[in-house]
Amino acid sequence: MAQVNKIGFISIAGLVLVIGGIIGIALGGYLYFKAEAGLDSLQAVYAAQGRTMSYNDEGQFTDRGTVEAGDAILSLIEDDWAFPLNRSNLDPNDTLVDTPDELMVQYAIISYHTLHGTQTVVLDEDVEYNGELFTAGTYEVPVDGRYFSDLDRRHPLEGPVRTQAWSPLAFGLQGQLIGGVTSDLLAGMAHFMSWSIFMGLGFMFSVAGVFVTIGGIQLTRKAEAKAAVAEAQARVAVGGTASAAQ
Repeated sequence: MAQVNKIGFISIAGLVLVIGGIIGIALGGYLYFKAEAGLDSLQAVYAAQGRTMSYNDEGQFTDRGTVEAGDAILSLIEDDWAFPLNRSNLDPNDTLVDTPDELMVQYAIISYHTLHGTQTVVLDEDVEYNGELFTAGTYEVPVDGRYFSDLDRRHPLEGPVRTQAWSPLAFGLQGQLIGGVTSDLLAGMAHFMSWSIFMGLGFMFSVAGVFVTIGGIQLTRKAEAKAAVAEAQARVAVGGTASAAQ
């Protein structure tokens, strides 16, 4: 009987696997529909904004009409920022900006033109800074690839360039775009995890649990049958011994 009870525990373990698998599938299904709703909402936002990518007749990404500028922006993303850009998402047949890669390109467009733009600074009077004299007048100051933190806010020319080039508008647009990249990636990851991990593992646990349960039941029946045979043989042996004694 101890053997039978031990095998019975195997069946119970199988049922636990089945129940756990069903719970995993249910959680995966819930996460799938939530992620799907999130992606649909993001798609609606992108469609409402109507922002599009620009391509030439050969399907090459362009910026302000040139492929060279487009290549420079893609280089900023892939080389300077080491972002794993999936260029297959840059589809000239679907110009709506609605993928993380296209959003990243839009982010890079703002950054590129800010980094390589020129700002007009007007000094009303002579200013001396660190032993250098800047006379009153109008200056055309290139940003020269410098980020916000690279520009000296106390410098008579760099200070104004810092606030003019890296303006609240530029930062606001970048914040909106990078937020879209993050939201899209998270929703996509949740969508992938829902069926590949939760539902996938849940299904595997359920199937394994069914086999374990069936195996446990079969082993229990065999053990019970063996126990019944052994008990019958013992009775026969006892009966034979009693007859011989008489």
